[in-house]
Amino acid sequence: MAATLDLHRRDTIVALATAAGRGALAIVRLSGAGAFAVRDAIVAGEHPHTARHATRVDIVDDDGGLLDDALCTSFPGPRSFTGEDLVEFSLHGGRVVADLVLARCRRLGARAAAPGEFTLRAVLTGRLDLAAAEAVE
Repeated sequence: MAATLDLHRRDTIVALATAAGRGALAIVRLSGAGAFAVRDAIVAGEHPHTARHATRVDIVDDDGGLLDDALCTSFPGPRSFTGEDLVEFSLHGGRVVADLVLARCRRLGARAAAPGEFTLRAVLTGRLDLAAAEAVE
């Protein structure tokens, strides 16, 4: 079991971090060693990525077409929720744009996160203890 957890921790994971459905914003979260590479591939042009600073970016599809005008915040590990490089895209709400961005991230090498996997990584990297992890909703 421990070897399986270690193997999967090397993956870059992606998931919707907000409730599915209607809302003003949808947040897509990436974590892992490849998170910044996926970010750089999905964001058009050169943009400053100051740590823990929301930057307005254009999110593009495989052909360079605009998917959304969004905010991107980068959290270099180990000072992130998961203890790994982490990226959050704040997108316009609804499912269409979020689903397109999730699919693009998966095509760029991220895999869909299992339920609770971001919190599990935070525990495994020592960012959260079990009591704090149990409090995460």
